[in-house]
Formats: sequence, C-alpha cells, structure tokens
Amino acid sequence: MNAMLPPGEIRVRDLTVTHGRRPAVHHVNFSLKPGAMMAVVGPNGAGKSTLLRAIAGLHAPSSGRIEGVAPGQVALLPQQAALDRQFPLTCRDAVLLGLWAESGAFRAIARPERIEAALDAVGLHGFARRPVSSLSSGQFQRLLFARLLMQDAPVILLDEPFNALDARTSADLLAVMRRWHGEGRSILAVLHDIDLVRREFPETLVLAREAIACGPTDAALSAENRLKARMMSEAWAEQAEACAA
Repeated sequence: MNAMLPPGEIRVRDLTVTHGRRPAVHHVNFSLKPGAMMAVVGPNGAGKSTLLRAIAGLHAPSSGRIEGVAPGQVALLPQQAALDRQFPLTCRDAVLLGLWAESGAFRAIARPERIEAALDAVGLHGFARRPVSSLSSGQFQRLLFARLLMQDAPVILLDEPFNALDARTSADLLAVMRRWHGEGRSILAVLHDIDLVRREFPETLVLAREAIACGPTDAALSAENRLKARMMSEAWAEQAEACAA
C-alpha cells in the first residue's frame, strides 16, 4: 500500500520483516526525504540488508508498510557475495540488465550508446565485450554501478558498496555517488566505515533489528547509541523470539 509521495521520498512505518517468523527487522520507523543521503549502520546481523531488500520489493513485510515505492523508482546494489559472477555474460549484457524494467526481454534498446557511456562513467572504457567472469572485485563493483546508472532511479539502495575495494576504486565510486546526490537522487547505503559515514553522509539510521536512532549523523552515531545497538544485537543474536505482531 503506497502513499502518493514526491519521487525519491520513502516512508517506513512500523515495519517488521521476518525469516521464518524470526524478526530480522522489528517495528522500524524512519523516512528518507527526496535528495537525502542516509547511511545505515549497525552490528552484523542487525537487519541492514533485509531492510534494503524489503524497500526494493524483494522481501515482503510481515507487518507495517513502506510508502512511496513504485515500479522503476528504486535501484538496489546488493552485496557482491550474494551474486554469481560466473554466469556467462559480457559487461555490456550485465549493464543492459539495468534496462530490464524499461525495455523487457525482447524490445530494442533506445539509445544503445548509453551502455558505453555508463561503462565510461565508472572507469570501464572498452570493457563492453569483456566477460564478467574475467573482472577483478573492483572492476565488478564498477560494473554494478554502471548498471545502476542505466536504471536511472530516483532512489538508490547500496549494500556495502565499498567492501573489500582498493582506495582508488572506492574514491571513483564515491564520486559517482556524489554525482547522484547532486542530481537530487535519494541514497540509502549500508556502511561499516564510520569515518566515511561521518564525512559523507548527513543523516544516519542506526539499526539493531530495531531502529536505535535516525537523524543527523553526529547525533545518531553517539557513543551511547552505538553501544545500545551492539548490546541489543548481541541480545537478539542467538535466538530472537518469534514475532506475533
């Protein structure tokens, strides 16, 4: 059930998302405003990836609602570990998947030069015919950013976009992220680098299955909130109770 909101705005209301009735995200409330740049931080197992998948429509809520999400409005970058890099695709084919919602399986691609432009924008000039399986981790992450560029969505969800990347690749992809922000897109990114969060993200959601804090980054990342998130996550870690509501 979606409210009519401006493009790029998302409201999460009393959201619970479960795995076999065990809550991964528990009664969470927050809002992402148009053009916002918000980090999601929290301990391992805190529900960060599940939250992004729910917003992207890939994991149905058990209760609560997500308002403002419409087809074509949200683009998700999953963790690299969740992707099969051995599937026989070229880089061009992989970027083309970003246009699936726009073109479908069999329609011709409008302005095919967009594919080369997207690859160029992430530092992969001349890679169109390269097999995906031949790419390094950094090159593969650049390719995923190129696919996001093709989707042209007002809301971009990034799940650990800089994990295990070298400094140059991280800097280049951070520049792409800043470009998106400058274009007025809303960005919600799961991150572990607290220094990066403080430097680049004006707003932060601290998550430990429940929302511990959400707002200006300096306040949200207080020592008290981070300690509370860690303690709450540890209390839930072994056997979270089944969610009855």
